[in-house]
Amino acid sequence: MAEKLRLSGIFFVVIFVLIIAIFFAATDPIPQPENYNIFSDQRNFFGINHFLNIISSLPFLVIGMVGIYLDKTRKLVHDNFSTTPVYQIFFYAVFCIGLGSGYFHAAPDNDRLVWDRLPMSVAFMSLACGLVSEHSHRALQRWLYPLILIGVMSVGYWHITEQMGRGDLRAYLLVQFLPLVGIPVIMLMQPSRFTRYGDIVWVLFCYLLAKCFEAFDRDIYQWSGFVSGHTLKHLFVALGLAVFLRMLFCRRAKNSTCLSKA
Repeated sequence: MAEKLRLSGIFFVVIFVLIIAIFFAATDPIPQPENYNIFSDQRNFFGINHFLNIISSLPFLVIGMVGIYLDKTRKLVHDNFSTTPVYQIFFYAVFCIGLGSGYFHAAPDNDRLVWDRLPMSVAFMSLACGLVSEHSHRALQRWLYPLILIGVMSVGYWHITEQMGRGDLRAYLLVQFLPLVGIPVIMLMQPSRFTRYGDIVWVLFCYLLAKCFEAFDRDIYQWSGFVSGHTLKHLFVALGLAVFLRMLFCRRAKNSTCLSKA
């Protein structure tokens, strides 16, 4: 019975992904806004332009390094040590997000934006792979590298179309959107093999709130006078990542078939 539930969950997710993929493919190209690389807070501190947007990227470096260390020393609780390094790759991607974001915000343009979006796409795909496999079947972890390839290709597709003068964000938006929707769906369908899976709700909440801050970047800066929506976006995404790291550290396996802390 449990196996049937797992298979039905996998089938549902695959169908769900196909429906959304077809929907995106059927829509017109989605160009990047012309003013996307123009941020409201461009203040210079200590000789560094866009200082707060750069400094607010540092938490990604810290969380990434801590996550990598804890995973390598098997302090995090998951069951993919013997299959694919899903969460290790995830935290490497988080660390690279800090590097890419700082590099991009030092002189924002589309060429630098590639190095901001590449690690984000890897993080989206590895996170989705890890969480979905925990709520369905461990074998889904083997999808990690194909999913990462899809994420990287989505950024490459956007950049190539941007250089051709007809930028199209559909593939990259799909990479962001599917985990946001698919993870809650699979969580509702089947329980995790681990405790504390409800913490993911707070992770998703932090990310959605961060996207709202991003959308109102200028309004928040004009209202506050000292911090922009984009800076808050960085901080709330980092907060969500910290919650996720704490979840991996504090949770326990529900049965003996799942590996626990060494």
